[in-house]
Amino acid sequence: MLRPNLQKTLCLFRRGFSTETAVNIQKIKEQKQVEFSPLTDTFGRYHTYLRISLTERCNLRCQYCMPAEGVKLTQKNNLLTTDEVIQLARLFVKEGVTKIRLTGGEPTVRKDLVDIIASLKAINGLQAVAITTNGLVLTRQLVSLQRAGLDILNISLDTLKPDRYEHITRRKGWERVMMGIDLALQLGYDPVKVNCVIMKGFNDDEICDFVKLTETKKVDIRFIEYMPFTGNKWEMQKMVPYQEMVKTIRNSWPGFHPLENGPNDTSKAWRVPGYAGQVGFITSMSEHFCGGCNRLRITADGNLKVCLFGNTEVSLRDALRAGCSEDDLTALIAAAVRRKKKQHAGMLNLSHMENRPMILIGG
Repeated sequence: MLRPNLQKTLCLFRRGFSTETAVNIQKIKEQKQVEFSPLTDTFGRYHTYLRISLTERCNLRCQYCMPAEGVKLTQKNNLLTTDEVIQLARLFVKEGVTKIRLTGGEPTVRKDLVDIIASLKAINGLQAVAITTNGLVLTRQLVSLQRAGLDILNISLDTLKPDRYEHITRRKGWERVMMGIDLALQLGYDPVKVNCVIMKGFNDDEICDFVKLTETKKVDIRFIEYMPFTGNKWEMQKMVPYQEMVKTIRNSWPGFHPLENGPNDTSKAWRVPGYAGQVGFITSMSEHFCGGCNRLRITADGNLKVCLFGNTEVSLRDALRAGCSEDDLTALIAAAVRRKKKQHAGMLNLSHMENRPMILIGG
């Protein structure tokens, strides 16, 4: 007769887990709860922020996000259902997640987005629901999203020039995005975060134009260093480092100065004295912030990624559909979190690593 622990491991193996994964899950389940949190890795990082991709589809074709030829989309029945999204969200919140961000693809193309936000807001212990969007349909949807409980809004915009917008995104719609930003400000989002990927010879000549937006608008312009992903043809010479951007801004505003940041902030905050808004820099390439990372990601097809740049994934969808208990799911998540590395491999190594296109990860 098999010992009870061995029987449980064999049961996990029969549900489709590899032998190594099944053994790791069982080991974690055998540990006392007081010894560790399932969302704490071996470097002491406690993960309280979960990003969930709701779809792989998008109504833009941004050059740094999607290959020109497009991507092969996952069949609908292999994507997480709404019930599965909420079930996983509840589990993560139970273990300590306090903030959930909805991403894509483009999350606003998901027809039940309002219902998903409302369901998330009903989860006891969840403090904030955020969304990252390209802003194309905000003038139609934002009032409903706010009523459902949307707390935080990030809008992606890489240029203030309509013709350049069409070149970058391979679509029209710049005016609608700008109207969406203004509507968000009118509805009281403070600040409205605007994400801008800076690329040399592409839009780096607009850095100061974006900073000028912060003079009268309560926007947080977040300049993002160009990052390598499969299909986006990343080149080191296209990447504009954080310190170079700061130097460019200080040439126009010598008083441009840093602000205090929280321990888990991804964005280094700066401000021009007297301006209503502020500027941030997401320095994933030149000055990584892996030591304070508290983020986990679930892709639209249900894979858990413990690092944006890591190419190791664990299918929570398969575990759900195999009938895993909540304890088994928690142990599976804990095993993945405990394998998280101290930091990503660095931009030169990342450029040679196979990883999903950004649109299939969830921004």
